[in-house]
Amino acid sequence: MKRRQLIAILEKSGCILLRHVGRHDIYHNPVNGKSQPIPRHSDVNEILAKKILKDLAKDN
Repeated sequence: MKRRQLIAILEKSGCILLRHVGRHDIYHNPVNGKSQPIPRHSDVNEILAKKILKDLAKDN
């Protein structure tokens, strides 16, 4: 999955960028209180992208 697509889905779900750390950006979902690092690569591994979306989804 392209990083831009992943970020767009996260932001549409209400996630916000907390900070930049090394080679990752930390996104936080204020609804469920969870945070996840998002790698700053043009392509994100599909398995990793699915885990990030599962952890930061609004419905959790």
